[in-house]
Amino acid sequence: MERIVIACYKPLKGKGTELLKLVEEHWERLNKLRLVSERRPVIAEAEDGTILEIFGWKSREAIESAHQTPEVQEMWEQFSRVCEFIPAGQVPEINNLFSEFRPAD
Repeated sequence: MERIVIACYKPLKGKGTELLKLVEEHWERLNKLRLVSERRPVIAEAEDGTILEIFGWKSREAIESAHQTPEVQEMWEQFSRVCEFIPAGQVPEINNLFSEFRPAD
């Protein structure tokens, strides 16, 4: 059963453009490994520059598999060089009744 996730990436200083490029490639790379649903991601940007990616994994098993897949681990290592992974609750707008973000893609 598909699992919808909100991933939040806070760019390291001067790494916003590089981060956005990685996020824009993320779903395609996961899709080639057959780990995500056909649902295209929504990519948005918070006022503080945090990038939010909302997408669907195929299943909980696909999520678990990603954590064991070398290609995915390398991709996440690339992310860690340009951003900090943060919980959605740390994005200030998430606390608004209607959370509003700029489209990033």
